[in-house]
Amino acid sequence: MTPSDTAPKVHPDRRALLKWLVCTGGFTGTVALPGAFAQIQPPLASASEIWRATSRVGYGPTPQRVSDVQAAPSTRAWALAQIDIAHAASQNAPHIEPDLAGFNASLPELFQGVQRERQARAKIKAGTAPAAEAQATPRMDFSGPVDPLYFNRTVAQQAAAWRLMASSQPDTENPLLARMTEFWFNHLNVFVGKGAVRPFVGHYVVNVARAHALGKFEDLLLASARHPAMLLYLDQARSVAEGSRAGPGDTPRGLNENYARELMELHTLGVDGGYTQNDVRELARVLTGWTIAPQGSNGFRFAGRLHDTGSKLVMGRRFPNAFAAPGEHEGEDAIRMLARHPKTAQRVTLRLAQFFVADQPSQALLNSLHRTFLDTGGDMRQVMQTLLGSADFWAPENRLFKTPMDFACSALAATNGATERRHWVLSLGFLANAGQPMHGWQTPDGYKTDAATWLVPEALTRRADYAIALARQTSELDFLTPFLSSATRQTLAQESPGLRAGLAMASPDFMYK
Repeated sequence: MTPSDTAPKVHPDRRALLKWLVCTGGFTGTVALPGAFAQIQPPLASASEIWRATSRVGYGPTPQRVSDVQAAPSTRAWALAQIDIAHAASQNAPHIEPDLAGFNASLPELFQGVQRERQARAKIKAGTAPAAEAQATPRMDFSGPVDPLYFNRTVAQQAAAWRLMASSQPDTENPLLARMTEFWFNHLNVFVGKGAVRPFVGHYVVNVARAHALGKFEDLLLASARHPAMLLYLDQARSVAEGSRAGPGDTPRGLNENYARELMELHTLGVDGGYTQNDVRELARVLTGWTIAPQGSNGFRFAGRLHDTGSKLVMGRRFPNAFAAPGEHEGEDAIRMLARHPKTAQRVTLRLAQFFVADQPSQALLNSLHRTFLDTGGDMRQVMQTLLGSADFWAPENRLFKTPMDFACSALAATNGATERRHWVLSLGFLANAGQPMHGWQTPDGYKTDAATWLVPEALTRRADYAIALARQTSELDFLTPFLSSATRQTLAQESPGLRAGLAMASPDFMYK
């Protein structure tokens, strides 16, 4: 099944749909411009604040969320309270429906599943397996036991389905925690399409990005560095001291700089972080011997015999120091050093401000976030308190256009649609065709989140098609009415009731958060 097989069907009257988008400000001529959307504002200031809070501290309003905000002392007080709620939730196991839970099995169990699939495929290749074993099981069908032949695919799909539920069902996951999980997964991206990584991506989402979403950044970074998904994705599991052998008779292997380079360039300091190519190589030497452990509870082991025991110098710091023997602690010390660096604080808080506030956040906000990061040792709960408590977060001029993931999850939240298999298939197909497939970014830099990337005419019509297909059996979404402009409300009033829910989500108002 290709992505186009799962794409929403085009609305039968495309001309009428485009006319509707034009008259509500969605298109200007043949190019969609941010200014055309910026003219559309919710009718009430209170509605605008509620929309902003629920759409950025989550994935949009639902009747219950609106009620919760209205019951709080203020919209801002409600938003700030979500930080502690989300942090507490991150310390507990996530709610995962039993038929989806396989992706979050223990790491030894996941490694065993990988081995069983390898053995099943070897039997087919050798022609010794029954014919029935070579038949593909339906995608996104988790009703029975996992077919060993499709273990990797099944757990990857389970993870994708759970992500949709977690990001659109407040009863499944705290919405701010879902947002922070998305942010960190994107910042520390791994690619589901790299074969060895595939079965571990969902476990990585839950036990790295989610578990450390509002804790210390250095703890998150270390958890990422030790997880099989990252060890395999950036080839750290294969990086050893020059000339080392994994076992008797094995070909000598050597240093792999992939992870060390991305750790500096993307995860921490940034491309202008003041390091050199020699620092990258020295850091790679520090991290030699960090590899996977299929039988280990956390999937990680330090192989001392593969570690470079010589002296290394990373950004002016000697590893190991004069008072310590070489070993695993070298890598941990180096990662903590990078996590605490002022350039790291600068890079991480910039990305955070771009994700939650504006494509081009003010320098005053960035300075404030930077200070909080450094003063608290990278405590993300306190950094988020600074961010949500800032005037910039609430300033109407700081607009954010929804990414495809934002749009899909906010549409699922509005329609309560993330509990059905057909909606998973529809939504994942939309994301693939919209350029943001779930867990599908190949390079370690993660998806872009700015309007310049996503605000194009073709994308808007694709969103409209998806919204109409998703809402086909949904009654009118009356709770959205206070958040829609008068132009949108007038246009909806002229449409048949069966189209109103989908068209409300295809409106320019719904495209922003």
